[in-house]
Amino acid sequence: MSLQSSVAKIFVEKFHKPPILFKAPGRINLIGEHIDYNEGLVMPAAVDHHMLFALQPSLTDKCNIYAIDADEGVSFSIYDLNPGETWVNYLQGVLDAFERRGLQVGGVDCVFGSTIPAGAGLASSAALCSGFAFALNDVFDLGMSRLELAKIAQYAEHEFADVNCGIMDQYASLFGEEGSALLLDCRSLTHETVPFVSPSHSLLLIDTRVKHTLGSTAYNDRRASCEEGVSILAKKFSGVRSLRDVSSVMLYESQDKLGEEIFIRCLFVIEEIARVKKASELLKRNELISFGELMYQAHWGLSQAYEVSCEELDYLVMLAEEDKSIVPGARMMGGGFGGCTINLVSKNHEGIFKEKVKQKYFATFKKQPEFYEVKLSGGVQRVEK
Repeated sequence: MSLQSSVAKIFVEKFHKPPILFKAPGRINLIGEHIDYNEGLVMPAAVDHHMLFALQPSLTDKCNIYAIDADEGVSFSIYDLNPGETWVNYLQGVLDAFERRGLQVGGVDCVFGSTIPAGAGLASSAALCSGFAFALNDVFDLGMSRLELAKIAQYAEHEFADVNCGIMDQYASLFGEEGSALLLDCRSLTHETVPFVSPSHSLLLIDTRVKHTLGSTAYNDRRASCEEGVSILAKKFSGVRSLRDVSSVMLYESQDKLGEEIFIRCLFVIEEIARVKKASELLKRNELISFGELMYQAHWGLSQAYEVSCEELDYLVMLAEEDKSIVPGARMMGGGFGGCTINLVSKNHEGIFKEKVKQKYFATFKKQPEFYEVKLSGGVQRVEK
């Protein structure tokens, strides 16, 4: 049974009425990691792994929600929203964001499930928040734009899940376009589409099976380093609001005041923003081999300068680098410390590469990696039966 059929069936069994269905995709990021909260340029894309929601107003103040994957149901009042420890956080955060904007949202009956592998770096939490926000906006006819919904979803992660994330994940889930990546300007919150359609290469994710948890630890620590760097630089250079405004020359001039750790982290961000600009031009010209080389550069910057990789991620990228004619590009994807690598792989040799990875990764780490082929998809949408 498909996820759509399963979610709809369970909804009817639990609530005895037909549901309205909504689909919210996960996302990949081709290049530009840890850049969104520095107001730089990133290149995400929505993918064909998604959250599916079956939902209807409950006609009371109660939200009755069942998560298929967790096999867990909860009930709470929209007037009693409290941060906790589970997936309920995210949904309550969305409701709280609507309330703070003075928007009238009632209770809902809801069932949801997912084809997004958890902990793999495909932004399942952003899909959860963005999809729920879109569904509420639809069923209560609130008139919010997709950009406003992205901000609501981001608020939910900040205030109720304690992840001080940028807006890339939520934006990509809501604005994704089939067959294209988004060149997203995280300052202006505008984008242009960059087609990614290749008859010769596919995008393959390899899951380390190391589950990362961003929480309020390492991810927020990296963001704090960047913000401290900006604070120091702004005292010397006018017009510095974020690392988007800083050149490498400015950074080197302030190296002593920044200290080694902050300097190295800020330098990575500046170099990564430059890579994204170059990468978009290469993709527009369909120069995939040169684009892939930038992916490798980005990975080793994330690993050695920004220090958000792990042994398993580095090993997978090294395996890919052994034959760049088969894998012209690979890097870690997502916040780091686990999850997936994203690989640009020759379609004619994908099977050979996967077999090599299976054997060598298992021999080294005594666990099998997971493989996910992804296609670029459209953003959050109501599903017509």
